[in-house]
Amino acid sequence: MFLIAESINIMSKTIGPALRERNSRPVQELAVEQIKAGADYLDINIGPARKAGDELMQWAVKVVQEVTDKPLSLDTTNPVAMEAGLKVHKGRALINSISLQPDRLAAELPLVKKYNAEMVGLLWGAEGMPRDAAERGVLIAELMYRAGDAGIGNEEIWVDPIVSPVSVEINQVKACLEFMSMLPDIAPGCKSTVGLSNISNGTPAHLRPYLNRTYLIMLMRYGLYSAIVDIFDAELVKIARGDRPEIVDLVNRMMDGERPALASLTEEEAKYARTVRVLAGESLYSHSWLEI
Repeated sequence: MFLIAESINIMSKTIGPALRERNSRPVQELAVEQIKAGADYLDINIGPARKAGDELMQWAVKVVQEVTDKPLSLDTTNPVAMEAGLKVHKGRALINSISLQPDRLAAELPLVKKYNAEMVGLLWGAEGMPRDAAERGVLIAELMYRAGDAGIGNEEIWVDPIVSPVSVEINQVKACLEFMSMLPDIAPGCKSTVGLSNISNGTPAHLRPYLNRTYLIMLMRYGLYSAIVDIFDAELVKIARGDRPEIVDLVNRMMDGERPALASLTEEEAKYARTVRVLAGESLYSHSWLEI
């Protein structure tokens, strides 16, 4: 699967100041570090960028592409800034993202065609967050229809069903998995992606990796094509590359209904098993779930 590195983000306390001050060295060093860690794409997230967003995005794209030929995922809600980045991007870019909000569709779908880009289709509708898998299905059908009218094929769409924090709403965590199981049938040819780290938002930093890794495995079960991730989690990268088959097998068996006795597992396996229970909604989330 394709891994999109998330760390070049204007909201970051470490790299954000470098972006705002147009300090290229930290940005380029981070780009190179993410590639070395295993990134296939680099996400450049400048947020809303209401002031001089076009200049910032162009600068960031040029600076990063001076040190790597990996494709970039351009991440902003400002369509002017998005087009500015697309104009200078070398190779095929990924537009991250286009939601079902009418103004976003009208402004950004033409950019996909104009710049021969691919697009992340964010399943956020005019009324906001979809409530369940069925509403996600309605939204992807509408997105495919609107994209088709603009001359964009399903193969150019990376569907993002929206991952929500497990600490906030377990039903959304389960709905995302259910939708992913349906996606190949309802959206043939479309790819898929998720903002994986969202699953662990609000969780203590030392616990976040288990939620991220376990949910990745659960999504991979349904053919997840790509994910925006913390590329510096080496264990997560190993899982995505197929280097931890015993952990993947354990999670898959539990998804099939097997409930191994925790005492029969290694300490590491038990942590994954406990995390599956939380993500499946069988155990209530708490900051102490790995100890219960």
